[in-house]
Amino acid sequence: MLEDFLNAKPLYYDEIDYTRMPRVYETIKSKLKLPKIIHIIGTNGKGTTGRFLASALCSLGYKVGHYTSPHIIKFNERIWLNGESVSDALLNKAHYELLLMISKSDAEALSYFEYTTLLAIYIYQELDYIVLEAGLGGEYDATAVFENILTLVTPIDIDHEAFLGSDIQSIATTKLNAIEKSAIIAKQRDVGVMSVASSIAQTKNIKIESLESYINESDKEKIEEITKRNQLVEYLQNNLTLAVSALNFLGIEYAVKDFDNSRLYGRLTQFKENIILDVGHNTLAAESICKSLKPFTYTLIYNSYKDKNYREIVTLLKPIISDIEIISIDDARIESEELMQQVIEDLGYNYKKYSKIQKNKNYLVFGSFSVVEAFLESYDE
Repeated sequence: MLEDFLNAKPLYYDEIDYTRMPRVYETIKSKLKLPKIIHIIGTNGKGTTGRFLASALCSLGYKVGHYTSPHIIKFNERIWLNGESVSDALLNKAHYELLLMISKSDAEALSYFEYTTLLAIYIYQELDYIVLEAGLGGEYDATAVFENILTLVTPIDIDHEAFLGSDIQSIATTKLNAIEKSAIIAKQRDVGVMSVASSIAQTKNIKIESLESYINESDKEKIEEITKRNQLVEYLQNNLTLAVSALNFLGIEYAVKDFDNSRLYGRLTQFKENIILDVGHNTLAAESICKSLKPFTYTLIYNSYKDKNYREIVTLLKPIISDIEIISIDDARIESEELMQQVIEDLGYNYKKYSKIQKNKNYLVFGSFSVVEAFLESYDE
């Protein structure tokens, strides 16, 4: 069973062998028939940009897969196929067949993300399009080994410094080096990203264009209508615009209705009348959410991994946060309760552990996929 196989693999690694995925893929490459691939890289907005694009393509009659990660509740969420999460039956069938194609030693050596990426690609054979979302990386990401026709670049910011670098130039270089042929780059907060993009475009002799190059006045009118129709906040509208630019690059005409029901769960999702869920986990996400939710205030249900700048994240959220409740997460990477308490009290909040929802308060559940998952598992009306 796939579940048992994946449970035996670590989810995270202190060091990554970047030669492993290309080597294993090369052994089975000739046996796979791949559709056209749109690769999505960046720091924030990859999931929603991908879902907007994949949903529109599906609505327009194309056979399409959207590979995203991580999942919130069930693994199947990662492999979206023609409008819905892949079934357990198809997952296990594909897992069995993939194991027949690669050696036992390679199957065991591949990381959790590397193997599930190969599994998704195997399932997505014979489709028209794959919308393929990178993990935390860029040029060395498991998703970067597959030939693509277009790369979409969402906003890039400081994140995952241990793997990508400690400054925006290093991070942008690592991510943007994944571009193979053509790329459309979203509006960036840091001008250094565009400088890196220009340098890479010249060095590799590839085409990297800004979002505005593919959006005309008609598109802007449609985007405004889609935004109102689906009640999208500003950062989701920006991701929608990047998805529309991809359709224009592909020469595919679309209508407003093609984006109905295309929002990805866990991105400013109204879970209950007084509860909003968001899987954001870095400073750029905090800024976007704060801007989107002003002038209202919320109780923040939160926790953070040790490698995240949680002091800055909570500081950025202060304009919309009245108090903070820390939810327990069973993960060795989560910051210690003592340090989290100290930071919260330093910022002027009383430290409190989350226990249950009060009906007379508004809540924002934010911090990571793990925070949202822990909340949903513990939620009791």
